[in-house]
Amino acid sequence: MSETTHRSVEEIRAEYTQIYTENIKREGADKLLDYLTNKSDFFTSPASTKYHSAYEGGLAQHSLNVYHCLKDYLARPRVKEIYKVENYTDEQIALVALLHDLCKTNTYKVDYRNQKNEQGQWEKVPYYRTEELLPYGHGEKSVYMISGFMRLSREEAMAIRWHMGFSYGDVNDRNLVGKAFEMYPLAFALSTADMEASYFLES
Repeated sequence: MSETTHRSVEEIRAEYTQIYTENIKREGADKLLDYLTNKSDFFTSPASTKYHSAYEGGLAQHSLNVYHCLKDYLARPRVKEIYKVENYTDEQIALVALLHDLCKTNTYKVDYRNQKNEQGQWEKVPYYRTEELLPYGHGEKSVYMISGFMRLSREEAMAIRWHMGFSYGDVNDRNLVGKAFEMYPLAFALSTADMEASYFLES
């Protein structure tokens, strides 16, 4: 799904909800979905202010893109036969992909700024700005938020925590990313899926 073919918020929500409810069954999953649907802006939020999926519904669409990329990655014969990565359940795959960017919920706000139009006249145009109400990092914030509703395995938590891979800026973080990827293959797989979605489907 390219950004040039945006779907409606309703279409995105319907696909997301179907995949979520068919796969994520653990205790608390229903309460988290209720939070996403009725108590947050998850389904109307962009995935970023101006980069990938910076449009209404972009956050949920990005999460779906990552889910499909992760499913494809884990289904590759090389990943199964040579890397021996083949023991993840449908629930684990859906959970880490659909919820990895939960940290962006209730973070992007619509504001207006002055900008010249094609006729050279000033006009107010909308844009997204960041208003961080829970300054708790990125991946770690998603883990924290999910854990308020349901339990995560250690590998699930590591995958979500380090899904941005080596783009974390601090050198100590980069060392920890490499260690996490060595110890938890799902972390590497989710990071790969996130980059595929962001750079190839949404750039």
